[in-house]
Amino acid sequence: MRILIAAAGSRGDVAPYTGLGARLRAEGHDVTVAADELHAPLVRAAGLAFRPLPADPRIGGQVDGKRQLMGAAAAFAARLGQGMAEAVTGAGGGADLLLFSATTAPLGWHVAEATGIRSLDAHLQPNAPTGDFPPVVSGTRTLGRWGNRAVGRFSLRVTDRVFAGAARALRAELGLPPAEQAAVRRRQEETGRPVLYGFSEALVPRPADWHPRHTVTGTWWPHRDTDRLPAVLEDFLAAGPPPAFVGFGSMPAGDRERLSALVVDALRRAGLRGVLQSGGAGLAADADDVLTIGDVPHELLFPRVAAVVHHAGAGTTAATLRAGVPSVPVPVMADQPFWAARLVALSAAPAAVPFRRLTAEGLADALGRAVTERPYADAARRLADRVAREDGAGRAAEIVAALEDRP
Repeated sequence: MRILIAAAGSRGDVAPYTGLGARLRAEGHDVTVAADELHAPLVRAAGLAFRPLPADPRIGGQVDGKRQLMGAAAAFAARLGQGMAEAVTGAGGGADLLLFSATTAPLGWHVAEATGIRSLDAHLQPNAPTGDFPPVVSGTRTLGRWGNRAVGRFSLRVTDRVFAGAARALRAELGLPPAEQAAVRRRQEETGRPVLYGFSEALVPRPADWHPRHTVTGTWWPHRDTDRLPAVLEDFLAAGPPPAFVGFGSMPAGDRERLSALVVDALRRAGLRGVLQSGGAGLAADADDVLTIGDVPHELLFPRVAAVVHHAGAGTTAATLRAGVPSVPVPVMADQPFWAARLVALSAAPAAVPFRRLTAEGLADALGRAVTERPYADAARRLADRVAREDGAGRAAEIVAALEDRP
């Protein structure tokens, strides 16, 4: 089949689909990934075709307050909608199957309706309503089974509002009759088509009250095109005891110098060497006990560190479990508090340290507990054993293959 995967957002929102796409390609499918130009090298390095999608996730710094966050999300949806149809149908050919991430699905449904191309949702977060936990973007406080489901349904309505304007414009461009976004979503739910989730049940068990069409496959690991870490990093790792890794992914942080100094102070208070990943926060330090790096495969580095300080994005959270090392999650926004809370609940992290309340003393205390109190490392290793038995991309490929036998 010709398969097009449409994914939008930060690096962590796109990278897992390079691994999924590479597995589908290995199964004989012709795979293209549509994403922002920022991620073109990532996609092409996996041996996949690339199509541009106007979905630059950078919004010029931190977003403060729900109103500003909603405005930024609606602006992102508008940019995404402007090129969604061309990304799917352009570049000299269509597709036999469309896979939509959580950020592209609300607009992708309209394109699939207009073109008649079969589609599946393929999400990285458990975003269908459930009584087991509240929506992943609404905080971590449970409201009981009825309350969690009610807030989950409300969260979907908020998403409908965010995409409503972009969806109206897209339907007009596609020549489709007007339709409310909530009605389109309900039609998708009524089809009974599979929805795939690329996370591990070791981290979040599949909710028992989900419809059978919701399948948790296991994590889709980003494609890796190298088996070596940079020489300077290898030298640093060999020069002393395992360091702690500190990185906040694509998250902006404001005052880079202040944050870098805070992190180095915390590492030294905890008696640890450190590897700082620059990322969106711009972390940087120059010292014998601290090394600053760019992007490297987490799969190669994390098993060799004492602990991982991270923003608790879905991909980085999964990578810490795969490596079997304890975490110190420092959630910033969106679904990150949810993943951080899961790590703490599973005893793979001593505590979450919210970014807005981050201090050198608090980070040093959490790091010290993570590396010296054995239960955290033991729990992380047990979870790694479970994750190692999963083949998320393989399971997703099986479901895709089964679609070829359906009318």
